Amino acid sequence: MVESYIMTEFGFSQYETSCYMALVAHHPSNGSQLSKLSGIARSRIYDVLNTLSRKGLVFEIEQGKYVPLPPQELKKRLKSRFESNLHSFAEELEAATTVTEYEYILTLRGYDEVIQKAIEIIDHAEKELYIRLFPPCGKKLAPHIDKAAARGVGIRYVCMGSMVHNFEIQIEHPDSQELIHKIGGESVDIIADKEEALIGMFELGKEDLSPFIWTKNKWFVIGNRDSLRHDFYHYFLNKTYDCNEQLTVEEKNIYEFIKADE
Repeated sequence: MVESYIMTEFGFSQYETSCYMALVAHHPSNGSQLSKLSGIARSRIYDVLNTLSRKGLVFEIEQGKYVPLPPQELKKRLKSRFESNLHSFAEELEAATTVTEYEYILTLRGYDEVIQKAIEIIDHAEKELYIRLFPPCGKKLAPHIDKAAARGVGIRYVCMGSMVHNFEIQIEHPDSQELIHKIGGESVDIIADKEEALIGMFELGKEDLSPFIWTKNKWFVIGNRDSLRHDFYHYFLNKTYDCNEQLTVEEKNIYEFIKADE
């Protein structure tokens, strides 16, 4: 039996979904064959076929033989319907929305939810991204960060461990090897366009329970952006004061940039 649970998200019943997917995999087919392929009882299969026919997803090409609407055509139809519905819904939201100065500070939980929000923020950034990541999250988000840089977004990256040096404004935190044990997990800090922040830490062994903050609250965003700027200063002080080393030309350029980037 061929199934797709995604189709049910578009308003099709499980029977309709199973029947259509079975027909896509084996066509033309008659009702008896589709009953076996889809797992739908023979007493119900023709009702399902009739419903799909009315919806234009199934066609009877000869007596008792059926073919599906080609998948590419179904995708076009669903995309058009989705975009039309989304546009109408956006207009309804706009009409119903009351102007407010309230700025939400929301809590997210769950590794996948946090990573998805991080991707969303990075993908929508327009001017700058201040980022502080440990290598596992850094690797997962790297394709999205690279795309942001390619479209002209300025990347200011504090690496919490050894990573490939891809950006002009990038340093490795001097205590990165010890921090994961000191703080008890892997922090994620992403500040976009001085407007949006995702802040939190995946606690070791509690990654799906760890709370993260997402907000557009002005003062929260500015404060956490400055926190990341200060990590750059920490790097410079550690190298010059604790390690008694000179900054390279590239590091001096980063210093001057961060100092001016208020």
